[in-house]
Amino acid sequence: MAKTKNDIAWEQIFKDYDILHKIKQDGFYEISADVIREYREPRLMCKFDHENHLPEIFAKNQLSILPISRSAYVIGDFSVFAEVTYQKMKPQEVNVPHYIQTIQPDDLYSESAALHFAYHSGMINDFLGEETWHTVSGRMGSGEFAYYIESKNGQRKYVKVNGAQIEIDGGYEGKTKFAIIEAKKEMVKDFNVRQLFYPFKVWKTRVNKEIVPIFFTYSNDIFSFFMYEFADENIFNSYRLVKQKDYIVSHRKITEADVQQIAAKAIRFVPEPQVPFPQADTFARVVDLLGLLYEGDMSKNEITENYNFDKRQTDYYSNACIYLGLAEKYETSDDVMIALTNEGRRVMALPYREKYLTLAEKILEHQVFKEVYDEYVRNGQNVSKDFVVARMKHHQLNGLAAESTFRRRASTIIGWVKWICELSEKD
Repeated sequence: MAKTKNDIAWEQIFKDYDILHKIKQDGFYEISADVIREYREPRLMCKFDHENHLPEIFAKNQLSILPISRSAYVIGDFSVFAEVTYQKMKPQEVNVPHYIQTIQPDDLYSESAALHFAYHSGMINDFLGEETWHTVSGRMGSGEFAYYIESKNGQRKYVKVNGAQIEIDGGYEGKTKFAIIEAKKEMVKDFNVRQLFYPFKVWKTRVNKEIVPIFFTYSNDIFSFFMYEFADENIFNSYRLVKQKDYIVSHRKITEADVQQIAAKAIRFVPEPQVPFPQADTFARVVDLLGLLYEGDMSKNEITENYNFDKRQTDYYSNACIYLGLAEKYETSDDVMIALTNEGRRVMALPYREKYLTLAEKILEHQVFKEVYDEYVRNGQNVSKDFVVARMKHHQLNGLAAESTFRRRASTIIGWVKWICELSEKD
């Protein structure tokens, strides 16, 4: 894959300042924003919310970067990312009061909209176990604090912070607790602990209440809350997951009969699109990308740099949206842009039940998916990869030749078929 602008700029900085040698010698390297700015804007060069956002030279050498002031950063082999695991659970149903008209459950495609709905529907109060008021959000200065952080080899480094910029997506205060929430509008594999630890350190000295760090995601119409605690408030890596809970907006249920009816109607098939056949095993992430695009067109670089997709995944999942006729791409002088089609916009604006059944329809309009679905259901929700590959070869799908390629794409077909069959189960 082609290098990103961040890859190229950081590679040059490391070379010009002999950073790898200095980290090997001292264990870390401090760098000013002014130095970084000579190559590219620091705000674009230093914001890595997920491990797969790290520039190549960081990833290759197991390095991370943390802010220590508004004008300086420290680079080292620090462990800064926490893995996120979504436990399978039945979401609790909620809704906003009937008189609320300014928040629509069918249009929660921004982090702020999802958080507002979460608050006004009572999710946050329920999760915290007490009534709260929304009191804080946005960017602010960190003041002074210090902490220890563990390196990949188990050593600890002492880090002093003075006047770094922090950002809180939402702060919610009750009688005994103050919750700090970091929000993402997609399913993620990990997050940068800094996004919770820095605000935790700041507010620990400002209020005499329990500070509750919460990581929150809104994905596939599910609101997921992860409550953490820091066992030692002076150690960055002392975080521990305390509890997780999911919520969903009350809606008409999707039944097994609904799914069967959609499948029974799939008898006329669309011609195979002249785009790469999908390699995007997790259909929930296809839905996430459609949701991100609902807010506006995005370049492939923007998707890669701002969301939990690496460069390959951006290509794969964009192509999957295009394959279904829900997105399209166009070129500008700078980049390739991805946009929802009119049909994609219509589908993503539908209420919960209609939206997911329509997405299932879109998949089953493709004959190979319908044939695999039928076999999967006939065999008690089981299908062999050999069967899938045989049907793919029969249909002479676009751009597939090597046996290994057929088998990789077969995983996508099976993954999407399972997603359809589980629509009635997740309620």
